Amino acid sequence: MAPSTPTLSAGVSTCDFCDQQAEAIERGEVRVLPPVFRHYGRQRHFFGPVATVQCLEDNALLRATLEQAGMARVLLVAGGASLRTALVGARLVELALRNGWAGLVIDGCVRDVQEIQARPIGVRALAHVPMPARKLGTGQCQVAVRIQGVAVQPGDWLYADADGMLVSARALHQLAQPLRQAALHDDA
Repeated sequence: MAPSTPTLSAGVSTCDFCDQQAEAIERGEVRVLPPVFRHYGRQRHFFGPVATVQCLEDNALLRATLEQAGMARVLLVAGGASLRTALVGARLVELALRNGWAGLVIDGCVRDVQEIQARPIGVRALAHVPMPARKLGTGQCQVAVRIQGVAVQPGDWLYADADGMLVSARALHQLAQPLRQAALHDDA
């Protein structure tokens, strides 16, 4: 059984992070992903350090990456925003769950929607399509990518909840508790 994946605690949200990190957003240290991704997995709130795979309509490297221990990371898949084939289906989501990944963000499509919706993992993608991806092994792992125009590096942190997704070079959830306590103190 895979370890449980982290979720954003009650009271901390991407909205809170955006409010608290306005200067970091201005400097490009915190980046908000465009609201074009749909929820597919049952876990709607998730976060973790980012691992990347860059592949276009070929999911062999994606599978190889998910076969590794996820260690509560989020796999961000730069799929070229292709809507022709699904890079992820129920089998790969199950593999991600089994190996301890916190979530998957696919700049492309998924398939097996009903099965994915039943799995307790975060999955975001642009759309769904029944056509499977090729399995040729083309692409790259752990490289800097651009997702919907947003730069993402391996090791960045990704935060996802009902309001959206953002990426940061540093772990924002570790800053959130002191900021929340300071806000409560200021309100007193």
